[in-house]
Amino acid sequence: MTIKIVDLFAGPGGLGEGFSKFGNGKAFKILVSAEMESNAHETLRLRSFFRLIQDDPRALRKYYEFCNYKEVKEPYDTHSKAAWIESGEEARQIKLGDPIGNEELDLILNQKLRPEDLWVLIGGPPCQAYSKVGRSRNIGKADYRAEDDPRFYLYKEYFRVIKDRCPPVFVMENVEGILSAKVHGAKIFPNILNELSSPGTDASGKARLGYRIHSLVTDTVFEHGTKLESIDERDFIVKSEVFGIPQARHRVILLGIRTDIVTPFERLMALPAADRVHVEHVIGDLPPVRSQLNKQQDSPMLWRNEVQKHLSELATDAKRKDKGRLSASLNVAANDVQHDLSHGSTRFPRELDSKLKPRMADWYLDSNLKVWLNHEARSHMTSDLRRYGYAATYAELHLRSPRGHEEFDLSGLAPNHANWKSGKFIDRFRVQRRSEPANTVTSHISKDGHNFIHYDPTQCRSLTVREAARLQTFPDNYFFSGPRTLQFHQVGNAVPPMLGNLIAKIVHQILTKAIVN
Repeated sequence: MTIKIVDLFAGPGGLGEGFSKFGNGKAFKILVSAEMESNAHETLRLRSFFRLIQDDPRALRKYYEFCNYKEVKEPYDTHSKAAWIESGEEARQIKLGDPIGNEELDLILNQKLRPEDLWVLIGGPPCQAYSKVGRSRNIGKADYRAEDDPRFYLYKEYFRVIKDRCPPVFVMENVEGILSAKVHGAKIFPNILNELSSPGTDASGKARLGYRIHSLVTDTVFEHGTKLESIDERDFIVKSEVFGIPQARHRVILLGIRTDIVTPFERLMALPAADRVHVEHVIGDLPPVRSQLNKQQDSPMLWRNEVQKHLSELATDAKRKDKGRLSASLNVAANDVQHDLSHGSTRFPRELDSKLKPRMADWYLDSNLKVWLNHEARSHMTSDLRRYGYAATYAELHLRSPRGHEEFDLSGLAPNHANWKSGKFIDRFRVQRRSEPANTVTSHISKDGHNFIHYDPTQCRSLTVREAARLQTFPDNYFFSGPRTLQFHQVGNAVPPMLGNLIAKIVHQILTKAIVN
């Protein structure tokens, strides 16, 4: 039995990928995935195409030629053109909330879904309006009113499909900030729980079936009639690092089960805890690359000289300030900087075998790839090279990133910012430490790399798209389309596919063992 998937606000397809990979790719099938942004949609379609041709060696050869060689402009040929067309039927560029977009989605669902089908609605409505960072940014806008921000209400497009189609199960993901977000002075999360658990009546006035909203980490269940004060809303937060995901990504995930579906479990089986996976476990096998020099002449040797100069100057200043261990570490880093590092590329030649542990190797690696996809370092201003090299060296020595102006106290480290010493920018520069799960990979990585500094000071850079994708658990053959900035944006907004795969297992057990009353 194959369970159908409808994926709304799909981004590049992280949650859908997790479901699609479960059960050797046979347990679930995506009927439609809807995404508004054109580059994310292109990534989504390319991945849909890959899934469709997985059992066709001839079509796969052409796909891997496209991945491996930049001269190959299309992933399909005459043999696989039909699958490419089919991928366009699955992955749709649709603007939900727009009348034309809603009409297109409804037409697709009318054609592809039958009332008796077993299917799952998945997705995460855009979160910029709920995230703590986004809200703090909006506070600074004199004329900003949350109730006038259309992004606050996009979750209602997700609800509309639930109310109109009554999926047996849904999975809804959003940022932790949704728990505290307010409109008209009132928190919106209680309204979301109430609306989801009791979707009201249909056009004829008949009561729709409601939902039990389950936590994936505790026994907490919210259903119609539950008093909000009797539950802890934070029980719906999933802390990804607890479940073997290599980043501390904390997200609200709601698992809704229609009230006429009875499972044979005494309680819903929760996500299984796993050993913590560290940054180095998943990006340590990727080839070292260097940052590029921004707004000045660039070459491997010029870059090496610039980085060595910064690290050596910092070492001298550290010694002068009686920071002997830090000075020694900075000198070691300066001596270890290589003169022949590449800055990488969209298709970076793959010369060495990976040394990932078996479980990780099975998830990430693809022996048909002769390149590392999307592994290109961005350019940095020379002043940021100084800060990144210092921060990475400090983190190796002290097992944490330096914080604020009191720990960025060597010469030339302070940014030219009037509020640098105000305390508001204490975590402006953050190293992703090798021996811990990463901090949350967010879409902000598309703007600058200050919070995503590589742990190796001799590379002196922020993470590449491929490294960010590894931390998000995207397989290496997941090819991100568009300009690098928008590739970062796609990765940062996604649900980790490996987490989606764990959720898919729970959903599959519910639907294959359930009794429908």
